[in-house]
Amino acid sequence: MLTFIAILSFLAWGYLFAIRDGFWRANIFLGNAPSPEKWPSVTIIVPARNEAENIAKSLEAHLHCDYPGDFAVRIIDDQSTDGTGGIADRITGPKEQKAEIIAGAAPPAGWSGKLWALQQGVSAAGSPNYFLFADADIVLARSALRRLVAKAEHENLALTSLMAKLDARGWGAFLVPAFIYFFQKIYPFAASNDPNDSRAAAAGGCVLVRREDLDAIGGFEKICGAMIDDCTLAQEIKDRTPSTKIWLGLAQEEAVSLRDNRSLSSIWNMVARTAFAQLNYSNLILVGAALGMAVAYLAPPLIALTFFHHWNTTAEFFALCAWAMMAFIYLPTLKLYDRPPWEAAALPGAAALFMAMTVSSALRYNSGRGGEWKGRADPMQKINQGGAGGGGHPRTP
Repeated sequence: MLTFIAILSFLAWGYLFAIRDGFWRANIFLGNAPSPEKWPSVTIIVPARNEAENIAKSLEAHLHCDYPGDFAVRIIDDQSTDGTGGIADRITGPKEQKAEIIAGAAPPAGWSGKLWALQQGVSAAGSPNYFLFADADIVLARSALRRLVAKAEHENLALTSLMAKLDARGWGAFLVPAFIYFFQKIYPFAASNDPNDSRAAAAGGCVLVRREDLDAIGGFEKICGAMIDDCTLAQEIKDRTPSTKIWLGLAQEEAVSLRDNRSLSSIWNMVARTAFAQLNYSNLILVGAALGMAVAYLAPPLIALTFFHHWNTTAEFFALCAWAMMAFIYLPTLKLYDRPPWEAAALPGAAALFMAMTVSSALRYNSGRGGEWKGRADPMQKINQGGAGGGGHPRTP
């Protein structure tokens, strides 16, 4: 049995290395596309719920971007209780014509808070050529909007998204690179960017969407209850026609998150909010995922480090090979976050923690606290408990 598990793990890592769309290379970046003949108009929409700590830097970055075309900023103060709207008002002031602070209303039944805030921003934006949906904790470089639009125009992209550089201090130093790695494994960027592949993904912190494509899928109403809203939006847009093209890449310094990840609880709550939704709220899939993670990530180091207990040389060989492949394909993501190469050997420990977060997500959902974020619960949780309203089940691409 030990030999079988070691060989199974080795084969799994062989598949991930050779067949899984090269997700582990972590080499898809924004670059610089040629400027369009005419720069299209853009409205930046920022949903902000209790973001007093971050909204000033985020808003100032938007207002001071070097975008050559017409652009406007709409901040949706999503019923904040910490003075977020007041801070945004003081930054914009009466002379700032590009920015508007919108007092958000409570989400209707079946809507997630973020998607309802984005919907309000879209309704108030008029008819720009593009929307840039940006989280309130994201700071964009001065050139980021210009480069995103240039790429979208040059490559005829319906959706263009950047996975923001996350805070990697404290616990974040250990867990953030692993989070980025797992995201790439679940949603291979190369597959998402291939118009001939049905898979799609986006990173919700920074998403540029062509207005006509958002209108064509009916706006956010169709996905109003989605917890994994970024990837669900990307899937809906890509599914619209066979020719629709989208793009997702890794930010270097173009988009940086201010969210403090030094504490374990910060990362834990971020993952636990949506992890069970990723498994379609299925306890059976959860068990399967846990077993798969155990075989792929935990078995190799456990078998390798207990050789003098089991003395199984065949199992030891395949376990060491699996662990070595695991570490090797993690190295590019570690390099992205300037982490030392030796940390690649510790990926099994990070995987164990992320599996614990996923189990925590399931426990929260089954106890009636699923999808909680800043005082709001998953709309599907409310529906499953007999609340009023509709909204589709989150779909995992």
